[in-house]
Formats: sequence, structure tokens, C-alpha cells
Amino acid sequence: MDYDILIVGSGPAGQHAAWQAASMGKRAAIIERKPSIGGAGLQTGTIPSKALREAAFLASRHSDRGMREASHRARYGVMADAVRRKDNVIDQQESVILKRLLKSGVALIPGEASFVDAHTLSIMDSKGACTHLSAEVIVLATGSRPRRPSNIPFDKKTVLDSTSILKLKRLPKSLVVIGGGVIGCEFVSIFAALGVEVSVVNSHTQLLSYLSEDVVEVLADSFENMGVQMHMNERVVAIRKEDDGVLTMLESGKKLYADAVLYALGRKPNATSLNTAKAGIELDHGWIAVNKHFQSSVAHIYAVGDLVGRPALASTGMEQGRAAVLHAFSGETQSMAKNLPMAIYAIPEISWVGKTEKEAQAEKLHYVVGRGYYKESARGQIIGDCNGLVKLIVDAETHRLIGTHIVGEHASELIHTGQLLMNFGGTVHDLACNVFNYPTLAECYKLAAQDCLQKL
Repeated sequence: MDYDILIVGSGPAGQHAAWQAASMGKRAAIIERKPSIGGAGLQTGTIPSKALREAAFLASRHSDRGMREASHRARYGVMADAVRRKDNVIDQQESVILKRLLKSGVALIPGEASFVDAHTLSIMDSKGACTHLSAEVIVLATGSRPRRPSNIPFDKKTVLDSTSILKLKRLPKSLVVIGGGVIGCEFVSIFAALGVEVSVVNSHTQLLSYLSEDVVEVLADSFENMGVQMHMNERVVAIRKEDDGVLTMLESGKKLYADAVLYALGRKPNATSLNTAKAGIELDHGWIAVNKHFQSSVAHIYAVGDLVGRPALASTGMEQGRAAVLHAFSGETQSMAKNLPMAIYAIPEISWVGKTEKEAQAEKLHYVVGRGYYKESARGQIIGDCNGLVKLIVDAETHRLIGTHIVGEHASELIHTGQLLMNFGGTVHDLACNVFNYPTLAECYKLAAQDCLQKL
């Protein structure tokens, strides 16, 4: 074999698989078809959108209605500066990843990989030349891409997906966002905060329909305060480009005119070009089916990250990559944490771990809910976030924490306190008697815990 392990894809899952293999003394190589490393996590998704969100958030602090009162020139300057900052973050992070991979002795091979047989990959470079490489173990980490239905006239200028919208250099005056899920909500808040007139079209009665209503209500109120027009229980029947913009026609008969449209409904796995059939790999509606060790139907071929479907997070992909390599070379089972944190980087942030009230009710659990509001903490008043909320769901019999839901600034950071408590079997009493720095938003955990104890 040319290598002990070949990893296809340099995103978060692929990187961590490579680092784990290198730390075990294995000859490892990453194959990457793009000219830059990092995958969607660094180049076209997670990091750039969060960097843009940070710029939008800072801009929105100047006014209760974001940048709506700013001049067009000022708004253009904000967008151009935000794009520059985003690109700087990507460049710096790419340099960090590259240095770490090279220091670990991981080979980087440019080109597009496809299976010749179960142990051999053909790598085609940018000039069309092919090389064959073999390995004892192969890890597939090619990620996913935005879903682009053939009836949507994408042009990367006025009809956009979540990748092309990150490359805009100029703010549109108006934007229609199709989809009320994670990606849709993040971009709604980013562009609304920058002063764009945003409309969102969602087929459900509630944004982020799987989350707690009171948490989503805070986000919806924020959208309304930024002037977002919400069209709920609506479906798009057609999108048509016109001379002066884009027309979006809804099933109800409504017509929405805007400078640009963002289509944000789902993603697709990057599996087609791999020629998985030649290796005997089974697919599940295009995604690669894996077991708890992330093995595909072919034992020495593993798949990790977005390629295997939900939860499709950079954070979980990293651990999946490590777990796959540990199992491949040592037989060790690296179990994933039972409770995985989720985050939506909208304005405000939403983060959660564990059960929602709906799930607890479906399981017929006896539970209580405690709430700690940002406005009740000195830190919340200092930073001017009086709408934030820490919500705890506690089993009334065992007093164990079974769900944590946070909306407000730094929610994605605060959630880990609840996650750790849940993973270590802690109770609401542990939060109530814990000492938190003062003033901090973390104090809201104590407030919510005390609220729970009164009800218990």
C-alpha cells in the first residue's frame, strides 16, 4: 500500500482524521480537489458566515434598527469591510491548519479522488493527469453542498445559494430568503442587521419549527424589530429574474419583488464523483450509510462529517474523524458524547442541548421548566441584551437536567455548561449552589436553576 490511510476531503472531519492517524504513527495523506484546504467549514460555510455575522452584529449596535438609517455609501463600506475581514479570517485559519498538517507529517495531495477498487483511488489533477494511490484504510470526508433545484435560476449574482451569497461585494437593497431553517435564519439576521430590506418565506408556522416556541419567539421578535417581513405557511411556486431584480411567486398568489433571492432549503452530499459503486459502498439516498464506528458497508472504508447526514456539524465531524481512525487502527471505540450541543449563529444566537418540552411530553416525562432572563443579570443590562433567556428542562423525579435552551448573545459559548452537567449526570442542585463570576451571563443558569427548585 502507498499509505496506511488516505483521507478524501480537507474539511474539519478530514483534518481531525489525519491528525489522529499521524499521532498513531501512520502514513497519512489528505486528497483535496479544491485549490484551498479547509472544505466548506472554512471556505464556503461555517467560518465565513460566522465572520460576516460578527461584522453585521457590530454594525447593528449603532442603531435599534441595524443600519437602516445609514447612507448607501456607508452600507456599501460596511459590506466591503465585512468581506475583507471574512477573507482575512479564512486566510489566517487556513495557514494554521496547513502548518499543523505539515508539522504532523500529513501529505497533501491535490486532485479529485474516485474509486478504482476498494483499496485504490484514482486522483485526477487540475490538468487532467491521473495517479493511482492505495491504502489500507480510506476515510471519506467530502462534505456536502447547497441543494440547487433545476427549476431555480441560480446565477451567483441575484439568485443565490448559501455559498455564492458569501461572495457578494455590494449589499442588495432588498433580499428574499427562502427557508426558515438554520441557514436561512442566519442570513436573514446578517442582512437585516446591515440594513437590507429582508423578507423570509417559510413553509412552517414557526421559524426553526423543531425548537422551543419561547426561544424562537425571541428570534422572531428580533427579526420584526429589524423590519423583516415574514411570510409563514407559504411555499414558493416560481422564481423569475427580471430586468430590475427578481420576482418570487408564492402558492398563495403573493408576489415578492427584490434585488436578490437566497435559496436556503437543504444540502446534498458530495458523493457522486467518488464512484462508490466500484468499491461496493452502499448509499442511503445519496448519503453514505455507516455504523456506529463510521464504517461504510465496506469495513476498511469509513465516512465522516456531512457525507453521512445529520447532525452535519463541523464540531461533530471532528469527533467522527477521530473516532473512525481510532477504530480503524486500534479497534478502540470512541463513543460520541450523548448530548451534543447545537448552535444557530443568528442575531441573537440560539443554542441548545438535550430535549425540548415537546420531546419530553412525547416521552411522557414529568418535568419542570426554569428560566433565567438576561435582563435579570447585571451583565445582560451592561451589554444591552435584555431579551436573552436561559431555559432549563429538569426531570421532576431525578432532578437531572435533560434539556438546556439559550437565546441571546454568547449562547453558543454558554451552552457548554449545560452540556457538561448533562453528560456527567448532574442535577439542578449543582447549578443552584455553584458560584459564577459576577457579573456574567452565566449567572442566568443559577437564576433558572432557582426557578426550577421553587417548582420542584
